[in-house]
Amino acid sequence: HKVWAFIGDGETDEPETLGAISLAGREKLDNLIFVVNCNLQRLDGPVRGNGKIIQELEGHFRGAGWNVIKVIWGEDWDPLLAKDTGGVLVRRMGEAVDGESQKYSTSDGAYVREEFFGRYPELLEMVANYSDEQLRRLRLGGHDPAKVYAAYKAAIEHQGQPTVILARTIKGYGLGESGEGRNVTHQQKKLAQQELLEFRTRFGIPLSDDEARQATFYRPPEDSPEMVYIREHREALGGFVPTRGVRCEPLRMVSDSVFDEFAEGSDGRNISTTMAFVRILTKLLKDKQIGKLIVPIIPDEARTFGMESLFRQIGIYSHTGQLYEPVDADTLLYYHEAKDGQLLEEGITEAGSMSSFIAAGCAHATHGINTIPFFVYYSMFGMQRIGDLVWAAGDMRTRGFMVGGTAGRTTLNGEGLQHQDGNSHLLAYPVPNLKAYDPAFAFELATIIKDGIRRMYVEQEDIFYYITAENEPYAMPAQPEGSEEGILRGMYKFRSSGNDSAELRAQLFGSGAILNQALRAQEILEERFNIAADVWSITSFKELYMDGTDCDRFNRLHAHDGRREPWIEKCLGSTDGVYVIASD
Repeated sequence: HKVWAFIGDGETDEPETLGAISLAGREKLDNLIFVVNCNLQRLDGPVRGNGKIIQELEGHFRGAGWNVIKVIWGEDWDPLLAKDTGGVLVRRMGEAVDGESQKYSTSDGAYVREEFFGRYPELLEMVANYSDEQLRRLRLGGHDPAKVYAAYKAAIEHQGQPTVILARTIKGYGLGESGEGRNVTHQQKKLAQQELLEFRTRFGIPLSDDEARQATFYRPPEDSPEMVYIREHREALGGFVPTRGVRCEPLRMVSDSVFDEFAEGSDGRNISTTMAFVRILTKLLKDKQIGKLIVPIIPDEARTFGMESLFRQIGIYSHTGQLYEPVDADTLLYYHEAKDGQLLEEGITEAGSMSSFIAAGCAHATHGINTIPFFVYYSMFGMQRIGDLVWAAGDMRTRGFMVGGTAGRTTLNGEGLQHQDGNSHLLAYPVPNLKAYDPAFAFELATIIKDGIRRMYVEQEDIFYYITAENEPYAMPAQPEGSEEGILRGMYKFRSSGNDSAELRAQLFGSGAILNQALRAQEILEERFNIAADVWSITSFKELYMDGTDCDRFNRLHAHDGRREPWIEKCLGSTDGVYVIASD
């Protein structure tokens, strides 16, 4: 397959466009082809009025290891270039800045003759037998089908490098006086009748004058070469309506034995939920059924998250292997790259890592393989930094687990607000098929991941998960009996008050690492103030919210069909007292 990206020259100023092109060069992705439509214009004016955007882009791409094909001049220029034995025409082409070139595209032939060719007597002589109309219509490379075809053919056949085609065009080509090459092209709403006639004639559309004035659509005859070609290729592609088919069989559910140890607690040892996650991931990687399908993805913080053991266990993927001896080769957990490595160590790029997450999370549809990505990153650097890609993942029905490490305001205070994540779960609300959880204990984390694998890869639901993990170590308790449903639906009672005689009661709610403070508050209230308090673990505020709004909507629209009760109401309907919620 070839992957084609069609972009505008003005859009290359977006850092997302060029930010990772060196990766394609390093990986020698010769199945990747960029086509940059270089019409030299943004919405308001020239891309580089005083410079040359095509030359600038050529430098960027060549420096990143790409094959560069420039399609600047059409066949109409070939006879003139053939006469240019002294290189004067080529010199003049190189001198003209983009602001000039845009002006030429909107001007008549007399202006082009005087301003472009008139700078050198040799050039004026070269076009002496050209009429002004011929000079006005000298075609550029991006509008010459023969030149474009040759460029595309060369790009497809090139091996060992990605290719970029820089095609010189005119914005609004064919719109005539009112829009072609002008700064107002984007605001052009319609063509005048004379411009419609000129458009018809310029592109050889077989319409009468009356049909052209009415902007009638032209459809070639059913037996024409064009229609026969289109039908044959649409049938070869599977029909006229694009479809997304899932070609892989659902997975069998992972054995309970992978998760059983986490229900037993940590036997008094202090561990963080991040450490618990690494242990879960390690066990999944060793599973005979799904181990090879796991895709761990890390921007550049494996050691921070305690995941460096994966370097040796599964290796870091590299298409060239490891051509050097790493500086830590004499240590147990040295940096190990391998052609068959399974870990994607993407460097300091959450956007690049999220793109890998999307690719792996859509592999069930694009490649027929149930790969299971785990993208692990600093929680503050996900929704806030690459929220557009998270939305794109949901839109593309990606499956997998996003794990926000060192989450919450209780961790890494020494680094200031950079890691003071108090908002990532709020930013997860708008993505409708994203399940967001903030577990406090290892058994909660194991329950969520186990159910996520079941829903996404056994039952084939198009959802994905955001799970936060903290680095605060504390003893992990055993799982309360019957808590699984509550963990998955967003809340459950973790510890009831032991004081039945108290007159005053309170309901305390906590999520993530701060749940421990709710448990401490329970003790203080009972010991010092004789207030009975129950402690609830909120594993997902979003699940409670979505469930509540879903029930409200159903009850409004089905007033006579029986009322649905939200999960939070089922949990708290019989309780009383003060309700206090604390989260990071």
